Amino acid sequence: MILVSSCLAGMKVRYNGTDCLEESLMSLLDSGKATAVCPELLGGFSTPREPAEIIGGTGEDVLNGKARVIDRAGNDVTGMYLKGAHVTLEKARESGAATVVLKQNSPSCGSTMIYNGEFAGRKIPGEGVTAALLRKNGIEVISEDELAARIEEFRIS
Repeated sequence: MILVSSCLAGMKVRYNGTDCLEESLMSLLDSGKATAVCPELLGGFSTPREPAEIIGGTGEDVLNGKARVIDRAGNDVTGMYLKGAHVTLEKARESGAATVVLKQNSPSCGSTMIYNGEFAGRKIPGEGVTAALLRKNGIEVISEDELAARIEEFRIS
């Protein structure tokens, strides 16, 4: 079993009400080998919502209390991102998921890149809050960019 970001599964849950459908995941979802989750919705957000970025660091820094997640309107939404990350971790544990496929660049799900906190479209190396928490707990996190190389492995398992 793997977990996948709901937006990659074609659900319109992104901050702007869109999806990022990754067609290759559909057979895994249809066969029950994957389950869709959205850490942001699990944290209490609705769709659409203001975009948010990590200010002052990365997801690891948010977990350590050294950085915050702020939305474009200036609201501190760190607590909702932390809640969503913890609920996603619970779901991964309950389902026995060893791997989670998350949407790159997100303040929740980014696995290698996130936006820099200036709301200017610039990305920096780093991971989102959910990706950091999952990895801290021994769960493999990959992005949709890494999925193509691994998709057959997930279909077989």
